[in-house]
Amino acid sequence: MQADKAKSVLLREARRLGFSFVGVSKAEFMDAEARRLEQWLNLGFHGKMHYMENHFEKRVDPRKLVPGAKSVISLMYNYYTDKKPQDPEAPKISIYAYGEDYHRIIKAKLKELVKTLQKEVGEINGRVFVDSAPVLERDWAMRSGLGWTGKHTLLIRPKAGSYFFLAEIISDLALEPDAPGEDHCGRCRRCIEACPTDAISPQGYLLDARKCISYLTIELKEEIPKEYKSQLENWIFGCDICQEVCPWNRFASPHKEPAFEPQVALLNMDKRAWEELTEEVFKDLFKKSPVKRAGYMKLMETLKGQSPSKSPQNT
Repeated sequence: MQADKAKSVLLREARRLGFSFVGVSKAEFMDAEARRLEQWLNLGFHGKMHYMENHFEKRVDPRKLVPGAKSVISLMYNYYTDKKPQDPEAPKISIYAYGEDYHRIIKAKLKELVKTLQKEVGEINGRVFVDSAPVLERDWAMRSGLGWTGKHTLLIRPKAGSYFFLAEIISDLALEPDAPGEDHCGRCRRCIEACPTDAISPQGYLLDARKCISYLTIELKEEIPKEYKSQLENWIFGCDICQEVCPWNRFASPHKEPAFEPQVALLNMDKRAWEELTEEVFKDLFKKSPVKRAGYMKLMETLKGQSPSKSPQNT
């Protein structure tokens, strides 16, 4: 009875706080996912992201991350916007970075959600996560019935798309698990064929992060390899190409989160303004944005190191 009430409160409050979808899976060892992660690491596809090699057991067993855990609650928060920069030749940043840093915004909502559960259901122990710990968030979301991992390795929600932040609550609250998501990519290969650097394997479902534009422009702290500089398609922070071409994103609808609204000043920047961007302006413009993670020097080196884009498909 308590589990039914808890799930009812969970769904109600999550919706009130702005989460689009919620699902639950049993906290247990992830056997298939562990084998897949081990294979990916052995191939070296994580590149310089050495942190991916750490805490392997915690990544594949939430009970080692949160002792006594019984449930993994997965949540999705929409970040899609149809607002675009006015200058089609302006350097591009991933739309998830248009607004304020999602970590702080969503974590605050998760903590409020847990407090409400404790107030209405009773004392529960657990932790909240927003891309900030060794949690295989896409795998848990799929296990929780929120969607499936597409050929581009991002989570896709049926009739909603992939423009969502993922978050988790791992707790000792015993909830009825939801049925896992089913794959609906079919024979589609649009993301595979659209990737300028061939980061996605020909069969899909496997990403070589070393070639991924998001990795090259954010995670890689050293200079971008020469062979990829001319293939960045004008992206200087992140990349949305595989999402832009995905047929499921025709269902994407604009978010309703004020904190994620793109700054007018950002959308008004033309190509020349980007090229003349000073460090002072950078700090002011991106003080609350995920873009500050890359840093001014990395951003400008990426911008100035690119050759003119040869492909018009993403302009």
